[in-house]
Amino acid sequence: MGVDVTAPPNAAAPPQPSRWAKWTAWTNSPVALRRLAASSVAVNVLIVVTGGVVRLTNSGLGCPTWPKCSDSSLVPTHRIGIHKIIEFSNRSLSFVIAAVLLATLIAAWRQRRERRLAGIALASIPAQAVLGGIVVLTDLNPWLVALHFLLSMAIIAITALLWWRVADRRAVAVPPAARALAALITSVAAGVLTLGTIVTGSGPHAGDLKNGYLHRIHISPAGIAQAHADTVMVLIGLTVGLVAVAYAVRAPRAVRQAAVVLLGVELAQGVIGYTQYFLHVPAVLVGFHMFGACLVWLAALQVLFLVGPRAVKAAG
Repeated sequence: MGVDVTAPPNAAAPPQPSRWAKWTAWTNSPVALRRLAASSVAVNVLIVVTGGVVRLTNSGLGCPTWPKCSDSSLVPTHRIGIHKIIEFSNRSLSFVIAAVLLATLIAAWRQRRERRLAGIALASIPAQAVLGGIVVLTDLNPWLVALHFLLSMAIIAITALLWWRVADRRAVAVPPAARALAALITSVAAGVLTLGTIVTGSGPHAGDLKNGYLHRIHISPAGIAQAHADTVMVLIGLTVGLVAVAYAVRAPRAVRQAAVVLLGVELAQGVIGYTQYFLHVPAVLVGFHMFGACLVWLAALQVLFLVGPRAVKAAG
């Protein structure tokens, strides 16, 4: 005689997650947090590139006021031209970045992971927007344009560190010489970026045909370009040294690979830089050079995160 093992008719059904729980499930997902952190890096690199498009197409004052596009409208209205579209599109991208970083903060808060970094990253976006507005209101003051770019590099560094930590990347222990080289390389890379903004501020791409040429950094473009190139050579030399040290001490494979990648990106960026200089700074190459600057910065940060002091502690 068989035994009836079926549930009685009045057995309680297992509780079903609420609609709210389904909608917010991503906030508890480590995978979602990693993807959001990676997206935070990507969108901040993207706005650097689109900002370059604004300047290189002379669209910097396509919307001549801020926060409105014109005195009477928040968005472009009558007489919509290509410059207005380009400049306003770049402004609108800030809202996309803010949405990505807000979602990242929500997920980080729910998972109790790197809340401070996620909060700093989100808070930097309105600060960057205000600085961009001041740039417009000062008719593209080149020093403020340079600061605008460097703030983006700082935001990229913050979001890259956020991604590194939430992705649970493994750090490695290396000899002190390698750690010192990595820190020095990152410092010199920051110097290269800073000098690059001064080169741009003294060069031909002012960002606006009407008023931009009135606001340039009064310094010899050739002289500052030479200083920039010399600093790049120092950066490449230090990276060659890091590669040599990494292989000499048989550093972990991740360090060797990161150092080689950094050297490769630097060399490619150097080729673009010299080519644009000898071709009298064509806009297309300048755009690629700006994207390359982001890649060099990210590659240098990758090396630093791998061998930094916190990395050594974590590896231990």
